[in-house]
Amino acid sequence: MYDDLKGKSVVVTGGVTGIGGAASLGFAACGARVLAQYFGGGDELKAIEAAGIRTVKMDLTERGNPEKLIAEAVREFGRIDVLVNNAGSLVARTALADLTDEFIDKVFDLNCRQLVHCTRLAANEMMKQKSGTIINVTSIAARQGSSAGGSVYAGAKGFVSSFTKTIAKELVTHGIRVNAVSPGTIHTAFHTRFSNAEKLAATAKAIPMQRLGTADDCTGTFLYLASEKSSGYVTGQVIEVNGGQLMP
Repeated sequence: MYDDLKGKSVVVTGGVTGIGGAASLGFAACGARVLAQYFGGGDELKAIEAAGIRTVKMDLTERGNPEKLIAEAVREFGRIDVLVNNAGSLVARTALADLTDEFIDKVFDLNCRQLVHCTRLAANEMMKQKSGTIINVTSIAARQGSSAGGSVYAGAKGFVSSFTKTIAKELVTHGIRVNAVSPGTIHTAFHTRFSNAEKLAATAKAIPMQRLGTADDCTGTFLYLASEKSSGYVTGQVIEVNGGQLMP
């Protein structure tokens, strides 16, 4: 279906586990050449590498590492056709009264600052080609807020959504499309870590589709947005993938 992705060069941050891992595998199955950045992998790393996906372990919040990642992709592939900015995390559930500058910096560095730099650097390469696609991963929390303890994360994802729309306007004249995928409650290690079984069960019951999402439920949206053939007239959009959990 997405035959125009064959041979394309794709970089996926947070590209080994959860939603990012499923995206990496989806692109590889379409014949794309994929470089997956990760900082923690486990058993999922084996499946990624078994699919022929090139991996690089680094902490993108460390100064200079976004530059190293994009440079590695250019060395490996000669160009970057698609960047998926998936790396991010809630970090910890923290009440408003307990927020510190250190914690706020950590959340914004992970969800916003490194994403800005990866976008900037990849866009520089794409401008040379006069083509490319950038897909950012935001969250349902950007529009309806997070549950208790996730205020800074929700704010950071709100930044990602607004940044996506603004950069889409800026880069469109260079032949670069910029969109975002906004997952709802996806049953990955993220929610295993930051939610409990009772909370997840209640959430699933309230979703019109009566279930939590899976990482694979998001993959088709990434492929669609990356495919010029399928979404060549789509830019500046935030696509909700949530089983009806949010209908804006």
